[in-house]
Amino acid sequence: MNKWVLLAGAILLEVIATLSLRAMDGFAHPGWLVVVVLGYGGAFVLVARVLAAGMPVGVAYGIWAASGVALTAVAGAAIFGDDLTWLIGAGIALVIGGVLLVEIGSQRASGRGGA
Repeated sequence: MNKWVLLAGAILLEVIATLSLRAMDGFAHPGWLVVVVLGYGGAFVLVARVLAAGMPVGVAYGIWAASGVALTAVAGAAIFGDDLTWLIGAGIALVIGGVLLVEIGSQRASGRGGA
């Protein structure tokens, strides 16, 4: 399977698991624990497959983490009414920008991306 599809799946599972932690409301709704465990477990399995497929660890983890931060913040605002201020948006943009620089640097270091 394509490593980018696997990474997208890992991101989605991690975001679902993280949002489920919030939905648990402590342990007031422990049924969500199943979603949390399966989500994080599945995310780690998929990230391991991405790494086995040859994606550099810094790139894979950077994209996974940055996407998870951004999607979780936006989904938390949409689902739970969490704050999403311009400062939070700027922070998300900085995280994504940093990951893009890691990806560009990785491509250049391996000779795939120009000067």
